[in-house]
Amino acid sequence: MTANKLIKLIPEEIFSSLALETKVDYQVKKLSGEVVFKLILFSMLNTSKLSLRVMEGFLQSSCFKAFCGPAWEGVESKYNSIRDRICTINGDYFEKLFTQIFAIYNKELKEEKALSKVDSTYVSLSAKLFAGGMQNGDTSKRQVKYSVNLKGSLPATVKIFTAQSYISESLALPELIDQCDYLQGDIVVFDRGIQTRKAFDKFTSDNKFFIGRSKTSIKCKIVCAAKVNRKPANATLTIISDEQCILFKDQGKKAAHIYRVIRAMINKSEEEICLITNIMDEDAYTIAQWYKQRWEIEVFFKFIKQHLNASHLVSRTDNGMKVMIYMTMIVAVLLLAYKKINKIKGYKIAKLRFEVELENEIIKTIVILCGGDPNNAMHLFESG
Repeated sequence: MTANKLIKLIPEEIFSSLALETKVDYQVKKLSGEVVFKLILFSMLNTSKLSLRVMEGFLQSSCFKAFCGPAWEGVESKYNSIRDRICTINGDYFEKLFTQIFAIYNKELKEEKALSKVDSTYVSLSAKLFAGGMQNGDTSKRQVKYSVNLKGSLPATVKIFTAQSYISESLALPELIDQCDYLQGDIVVFDRGIQTRKAFDKFTSDNKFFIGRSKTSIKCKIVCAAKVNRKPANATLTIISDEQCILFKDQGKKAAHIYRVIRAMINKSEEEICLITNIMDEDAYTIAQWYKQRWEIEVFFKFIKQHLNASHLVSRTDNGMKVMIYMTMIVAVLLLAYKKINKIKGYKIAKLRFEVELENEIIKTIVILCGGDPNNAMHLFESG
């Protein structure tokens, strides 16, 4: 599937309907929600160093005008106007766009029942540039935390944390999972960030199945032990024990539900690990294989930081960060869907091919508008 066909899966009416719903363009004469969306999307795809100045330049480029289509309509703005619009535009518009766009491509990839992986990544910057954010030891740095749920191949939910209390994953990740109603009846995988029995009990009560990694010294009382099946030929670890247990909280209080504790040894390093889950009827090696998929979210974070400029904050306001992270997730959805559909191995090659195909379509559009004569579409080439 070409980049152009992939983008066209997003219905054009989505922009106008969400603009009405969120009132994103109320009393706005230029830089409509659709134009801002397309400008950030176009800029992210065409530069590795996104900035307001870069977006100002692209806004007046003939390629962007052709890509934007009728929504452009002679819009001219300087970088400070773009900055102010990103800081004040209704962030809900971009959140809703992301939610609907994810649903489109999640269905296209047939990943509605895919495993979910949750984790967090940080963006650090100088405390001189950013008054908010978290501190984690180094007082000269401030951090913003992005917690993400990667459902199958695509990011499905993202949450921004700047308050110091959320430096703890035991607060951030459960809050992310709690807001994901679509996880009911599905499986979510996480690493050692979540350890609280309160979180485990809430997931279980909400019918959200989980697989996490616990400390090997986990406080529990064995209720019953299961027979460990034969080790699969491709297994990278060896199951030592598979037990249903009562977990204990602090002060010796019991968790509300029975949980399954699976102990295993990694074949290569001989390190012992302990997995905890509320899935009672699957083979222990299957549970371990599902947990291993958690690594995919680490690869995802590396991808958005290396190729989508996620390590840089274009805006340092709460609203601006919200707009930019949702746009980052939307671009990631497009590129990851393109990569998977076209069976491309590398992220860099997938992004390059996507950009080239999109540029070719834009050139075709310009040629058609020119009718063989550039003067027929001179407005596309005029700069402010």
